Order: sequence, then structure tokens, then C-alpha cells
Amino acid sequence: MRKIGWFIIVIGLFFACNNDRKLRSDIAAIPVELEIVRFDKIFANADVSDIPKLKNQFPQFFPVQYADSIWEQRISDSLQQQLNEEVLKVFPSEEKFEESLVSLFQHIKYYLPGFSVPQVYITTSDVDYKTRVIANDSMLVIELDTYLGSEHPFYEGISRYITKNMKSDQIVSDVASVYAKKFIAVPRTRTFLAQMIYFGKELYLKDLWLSETEDYRKMGYTEDEMQWAYDNEAEIWRYFIENEVLYSTDIKLPSRFISPAPFSKFNLDIDNESPGMIGRFIGWQIVRSYVDKNPEISLEQLLLKSPDEIFKNSNYKPKK
Repeated sequence: MRKIGWFIIVIGLFFACNNDRKLRSDIAAIPVELEIVRFDKIFANADVSDIPKLKNQFPQFFPVQYADSIWEQRISDSLQQQLNEEVLKVFPSEEKFEESLVSLFQHIKYYLPGFSVPQVYITTSDVDYKTRVIANDSMLVIELDTYLGSEHPFYEGISRYITKNMKSDQIVSDVASVYAKKFIAVPRTRTFLAQMIYFGKELYLKDLWLSETEDYRKMGYTEDEMQWAYDNEAEIWRYFIENEVLYSTDIKLPSRFISPAPFSKFNLDIDNESPGMIGRFIGWQIVRSYVDKNPEISLEQLLLKSPDEIFKNSNYKPKK
């Protein structure tokens, strides 16, 4: 009997591996024509006389409410010139992210065939880390001056919980987040559970789209922060249940457990050990549990499911 059991396990692993190889092959075969425009280089090499031509060629980067004098000053500004130089040092070419972007877009097209590959523009933003990536239906803008490396001198004065993700290997994860939000139904209620599930869906899409990416990068955590979340998952869940926060609409809950922050705010001794956004992590585990328990559900259906339905049918129970 023991030999038969091992045989069944081996056969199961064999088919699982074959299915996985076929999936990777099918995704890799999806054609993606990616065009990247280095507007940062174009602007860095421009002089004042080029402004009318640039405005005509790239109107999206020249809001009509700004006078030409603004762009003239920017071209001549020594700080802008230093910024341009630093971006070119770290990103002399697009090799650090181009292949990963192609893979991301192939994955999105595989799972959501209606997706159209955008035109990609690279620019700078005076280190506006709140808008590192911007996207609409046809255009993706990546601000490379917000990905120069966590310890870059330009980031002095910015909180560590923010700068830890201002590095090149976080670009594709941020791009995935921006596009994920375009496919997820905005919750109709303001409960804490609805917010957790919303971000849980985003992170589940990253599971599909960034299949080779570590969980901590999807979350925007360090490896230690990710390990803390998994190690303390049961205690976090117990806290949420005992304090009856799931269906609460307390406006303080998002800043305590959902929004980016140096740590989550349980108002306990563990606060300083915890990473921020722990509510997103729990929402992610609930969505994963729902998918595991309901394998027949399509991705399109999942993205439209209400938070309450996902939670009730997830049978989520973290391991102790």
C-alpha cells in the first residue's frame, strides 16, 4: 500500500509539472510589441529652442496651464541636470525592466485577453514618490528618478518605509499594482473587510501575473517583514476578530492597517515589530483561501465578487 501511495504522489507531481511547463510555454508564446520612449533622455539632451517641438511631439508632458518659462527654467536647472545624470547612471538602458515588463504584459493578456499593451514612457518627476507609475488605457509612464536605489542620497529625508521600495527591482511590481486596480470592482461598502479584500484581489492578481516574484516583493515588504506577517498571521486574525473590526467603518482603520506606514497600529507591544499594511496581507490570504476552496470560479467572476461573499466562502483559517 505504501508503494502505491508513493506512486500516486509521483504521478500527481509529474502532471502538475507538465501543466506548469505548458502554462509557462503558452504565456511566453503570446506576442507583445513593447515600445519604450525615453523621454527623460530626450528632455535631458534638449535646449530651450527645442521646447516648441517637444510640446508638439509630447503634449502629455506639457500641461497647457504652464508657461514655456517653466520648461526653460527646468532645462537650465542644475538640480534637474543632476537628477538626469543619476537616472542615466542607474538606467543607461532599459534592460533592468524591459524583459520583466514584456513578461508582465504577456501574463495579463493570458489571464485577461482584452488587455491592450500600452505605449511606455520613461520620465522624471522631481522624486515624486507618490506617483511612481501612472497608467491609462493606452499609456504607461514610469518615473525612473523614484527607483534609483533605497539608499540614494536624493532620498534623504524620506521615510525608510517608503525608500525601501524605491529601487529598480520594484518597478514591475508597481506597474502590476496600477493595472490590477483597473480590473477590480471598487467595493460598494466602506467596511474594513471590503478594503482588505480589495487589496487582497490586487495581490492575488500579482500571484498570477508575477508568478516568479517573491511574495515580499509583491507586498512591498522586506523579507523579514514578510516572514513576520506569516509567523503572526493567526495572532493578527485573532486580534481582528476579537476587536470586531471586520465590518467596522471606523475611518481610523485604513491608516492603522491598510495604508503604507512604518508599522501597523494594534496599540500593543508588537507594533514596532510589525510591518505596515497588514490588513492587505490578511485580505490576500482570504482571497487565496477562497480560490483554493472554489477552484471552479473564473478570474473575471472573482474580481466582481463582493467582499462578503468571498470572505464567507473562503473558510479562511490561518494556521497556528
